[in-house]
Amino acid sequence: MKKLVRKILEREGAKGVVTVILVDDVKIRELNKRFRGKDKATDVLAFPMGEEGMIGDIAISTETARKNAKKYGVSYPAEMKRLLVHGVLHLLGYDHGKEMRDAEKIYKQL
Repeated sequence: MKKLVRKILEREGAKGVVTVILVDDVKIRELNKRFRGKDKATDVLAFPMGEEGMIGDIAISTETARKNAKKYGVSYPAEMKRLLVHGVLHLLGYDHGKEMRDAEKIYKQL
C-alpha cells in the first residue's frame, strides 16, 4: 500500500503523509454517519487534512471490499488497490466523474 501511495503522490506532484486505516463495516458506518451524515457502511472514506506535510487519512472497510470483490468478480487485492487509489485521488482533490475515472484507469496499471 505504501509503495502505491508513493507512486500516486509522485505522479501527481504531491508531497506529504497519507495515513491508511483498515476497518470493519461497523467502524466505517460510524465514520460515514459522523462525518458525512450517512448512516450506512461504505467502502472507502477520505479525509483531507489541508495541513502542510499532511495530505490526509483514508479509511477502507475490508468487509465491504470483500463484498465488492465478489460482486464485481475481481480479487480481494485488486479491489483493495482500487479503493486505495480512489481514496488517494479524493485526498488530492479529485471528485467523482470522468476525471476520477480516467485517473483510476492510469493508476490501475501501477
